[in-house]
Amino acid sequence: MTGITSTRLSDGRELIYFDDAGSTVSREPHLTTDQRGLPPRGEPGEVRFDALTDEWVAVAAHRQTRTHLPPADQCPICPTTAGNPSEIPAADYDVVVFENRFPSLGPALGSVPENPGWGTKGPAYGRCEVVSFTPEHTGSFSGLGTTRARTVIEAWAQRTAALGALPGIKQVFPFENRGADIGVTLHHPHGQIYAYPYVTPRAAVLGAAARRFYDANAGRETLTGSLLRKEREDGSRMVLEGENFSAYVPFAARWPLEIHLVPHRHVPDLAALSGEEKDELADVYLDLLKRVDALYPTPTPYISSWHQAPLEPALRPAGYLHLQLTSPRRAADKLKYLAGSEAAMGAFINDTTPESVAERLRAVSVPASATSRAVLAAAPEGVSA
Repeated sequence: MTGITSTRLSDGRELIYFDDAGSTVSREPHLTTDQRGLPPRGEPGEVRFDALTDEWVAVAAHRQTRTHLPPADQCPICPTTAGNPSEIPAADYDVVVFENRFPSLGPALGSVPENPGWGTKGPAYGRCEVVSFTPEHTGSFSGLGTTRARTVIEAWAQRTAALGALPGIKQVFPFENRGADIGVTLHHPHGQIYAYPYVTPRAAVLGAAARRFYDANAGRETLTGSLLRKEREDGSRMVLEGENFSAYVPFAARWPLEIHLVPHRHVPDLAALSGEEKDELADVYLDLLKRVDALYPTPTPYISSWHQAPLEPALRPAGYLHLQLTSPRRAADKLKYLAGSEAAMGAFINDTTPESVAERLRAVSVPASATSRAVLAAAPEGVSA
């Protein structure tokens, strides 16, 4: 059972410790007071409405001063030491979540203006949180043990429920940017959670497609569930299959590396997963990340995006939790950059075939824990494993 301890930093931001099951870390240091005496938090930035695309854009000029790739002894999410009074007052921890000091959204909460048009703007309401996966400054999520991965999943689930209950929040998005090629500003293994006051453009597109399919099938089947079923029947793009989760390279993958990890049961978000499903997810997700890293001699940069059902009543019933893991790496020494067709038109051109990527991911050898529940997908007849 994950232990949870909530406290406040010196500027009023919330910080929450999540303890591993059977953790040896003492909870007493979790209540250590932040001695930095930080100045009061500033006002939120702005959201501005783009009438040309019918989308909201956040303007957060204050983020220009955020911490950028500090040396290891000045890392803001390592445990506090005498020489480095960090964002984490405790001298040790397992997993920690805290409000971002330089948020794109928040700290104030509220709703975006109704009936927007040209010139409409308002406060950038919402919340941005940082999730530190480990007190260790080096490494990555794929190097965590299953117990620690399970704690992170519990933190994602708990924060999804808590943030979704805040006033004005329409969507909760946990994600991880990994690697300098992706643009990370901290090397310490960590992710983030954004709670938006609007449904993001990508979620709106996915939500509308899901709702159309759901309505056309009278609620008997979801779009994501249908795609999962078809991919499992076809088999050529499957990577892993478990009792509760499966991973596959999608038929029309946009990125050189793109894998979807999908629960077999229709759930809207991480908070809706059962304990057994979270247990398996820890194993399957670790296995998937290890496979991605094993493709090349050096760690693979990626964006790990948890697509959760928006909180809008019109979109939520058809929403289906799934992970989209993408990487711009198309070869050991080559990255895909978004050029004119992709950046300007959103018309992607993939340099790899989904079937070959799935075959390579199946073929790599990765170490498994003694309790691993990840199961390598069987290659279909005529396709090498």
